[in-house]
Amino acid sequence: MRIVISEFMSLDGVVQAPGGPEEDTDGGFAHGGWSHRFFDPEVVGGAFTDALGKAEALLFGRRTWQTMAAAWPERAGDPFADRMNAMPKYVVSGTLGDDELTWENTTRIPGAEAVPRIGELRGTGGGDLLVMGSPTLVRTLLREGLADELRLMIMPVILGGGKKIFPDDGALRALELVSTVTSSTGVQVCTYRSSSAL
Repeated sequence: MRIVISEFMSLDGVVQAPGGPEEDTDGGFAHGGWSHRFFDPEVVGGAFTDALGKAEALLFGRRTWQTMAAAWPERAGDPFADRMNAMPKYVVSGTLGDDELTWENTTRIPGAEAVPRIGELRGTGGGDLLVMGSPTLVRTLLREGLADELRLMIMPVILGGGKKIFPDDGALRALELVSTVTSSTGVQVCTYRSSSAL
């Protein structure tokens, strides 16, 4: 199972709160919803539809899971939402209780067990394990060499600070650019893979 990371990203590498003003205001972040003006259904929407179509399961950090769990179940009837709701989901958390896993088909991975448990999932057969948002989790996946593909939707905006996905441990990680598409709104959808561990 490949681990595929899909992110909305600013030119300065920020992935925080692309979806709305109240999504994540940590650190005083005031630009929530910054991705909306650059979204186009064909290229950006198509990238998400393609990633979800190849996914067998979803993997989230706690905060992103809670945001998604509050939004997607009420959108039932939309094909994209129905697929999201029906798929197996994993959330890495040291604080969520099993009684809080209200989004159907969700399994909790305790934070302290995240690296070995995700490694086990990656070793199983099947489609992709798709990660959206979840910057803290993504940094761990990249640092531990557990990510197989990065699909970055790089938007023509500088946010001046916020959460990022890249480890700052000084390690060099080489990637191969396997595709890039430009949307009419100036978004570069770039897919990167590694021939070995990232």
